[in-house]
Amino acid sequence: MSEVRTERDSMGEMQVPAGAYYGASTQRAVENFPISGQPIPPEVVHALGQLKAAAATVNHDQGVLDDRQYQAIVQAAGEVADGRLDEHFVVDVFQTGSGTSSNMNANEVIANRAIEILGGTLGSKDPVHPNDHVNAGQSSNDMFPTAVHVAAYIACAERLLPALERLRSALDAKTTEFGDIVKPGRTHLMDATPVTLGQEFSGYARQVELGADRVRSALERVAELPLGGTAVGTGLNAPAGMTEAVLDELRRRTGHDALREASNHFEAQAARDGLVELSGACKVIAVSLTKIANDLRWMGSGPMTGLGELRLPELQPGSSIMPAKVNPVIPESVTQVAAQVIGNDAAITVGGLSGAFELNVYIPVMARNMLESVRLLATSCDNFANQCVDGLQANVERCSELSERNLSIVTALVPAIGYDRSAELAKQALREDRALREVVKESGVLPENEVDRILDTKRMTEGGVL
Repeated sequence: MSEVRTERDSMGEMQVPAGAYYGASTQRAVENFPISGQPIPPEVVHALGQLKAAAATVNHDQGVLDDRQYQAIVQAAGEVADGRLDEHFVVDVFQTGSGTSSNMNANEVIANRAIEILGGTLGSKDPVHPNDHVNAGQSSNDMFPTAVHVAAYIACAERLLPALERLRSALDAKTTEFGDIVKPGRTHLMDATPVTLGQEFSGYARQVELGADRVRSALERVAELPLGGTAVGTGLNAPAGMTEAVLDELRRRTGHDALREASNHFEAQAARDGLVELSGACKVIAVSLTKIANDLRWMGSGPMTGLGELRLPELQPGSSIMPAKVNPVIPESVTQVAAQVIGNDAAITVGGLSGAFELNVYIPVMARNMLESVRLLATSCDNFANQCVDGLQANVERCSELSERNLSIVTALVPAIGYDRSAELAKQALREDRALREVVKESGVLPENEVDRILDTKRMTEGGVL
């Protein structure tokens, strides 16, 4: 049997693994929530470390902590923030809805590590107490959602937005590269008037750009932090000036100046609307990526019997039974990520509408899904750009062939010969399986040079009457 030590909390004694930095409250939560085996996201743990270090700095300035306590707590909290103590954060994500168990996990880990730094005995709560010192002036109800918001903000600012820009840039490069390649447009999956391949890619680049704009907009609300509201939003037990001082220190430590105190603490603790909004922005990105990835799959279909307008990078064998088959594996992975993000958004939405009175009680699962969505979208966008978009090649000959056989180019004839006559000629070309240009010239409805002028597919992509 592993060695244990005895710790106490307000409910009595608990046996804790001897080498663990967490204590009795954390061990109770471990035993109460044997649900998924997944702890809270590491980003939230690291944000808690940043916040506890910032709070310790302010509590020292206000005389709550002496020099030794302050220095040890800041060192221990810094180790949490750096990820060096992740293994000691063991509470399942499906826990008490306020995140109290994880906040106490942080308090106990930091306290015991600080005690160790000072040469004391783990579990003694002397000279550092998890509640009286590490949690001084705080409540789980404001500290934990603050950590979640900080984690989500940093993840978006430092990972998701750069990845979206990487993908937008890759798509924009193809907009230029494919600018003069004419192909059939398609609406309802049916032939429509011509576009250039570059025009299609400009639409994809704009979708990604707008997705990033939506994230930036949502981050304006996520940056409003509930810190300082303590238990119910009134700020009980938080000394005057503590909140702004902690946030000043947090901004200094993280480098993110947009992080600020909520303008209304009752909204900030009772609701998680900012996370719901951010998740909605991520869902829109997932929808955009699905559309883009599916279009690339369609345009790259073949190689002999599909559309074949694009050549996707060949990355791996596509079949265990069909030799030489190669599949669009990167777009497929993108669409699977999108499905997960959309599912995560549904759970976050349920979490957002499930608060009661002064507190939302779905914060841990909202954090789990929010940060997973951000991670998946960031890595998927980078991979989409690196493994697929950068290596796309246009099949110019195939695009030209399909453009010439596209009966919808008859639309350009309508101003010259009318809708009904244009329809007759297009239907004749379809019946006879002939190129429209040939049928129109044969009809004598217009001089041949005029037919060629009007049926110039490149000019059709520029709009106006030909």
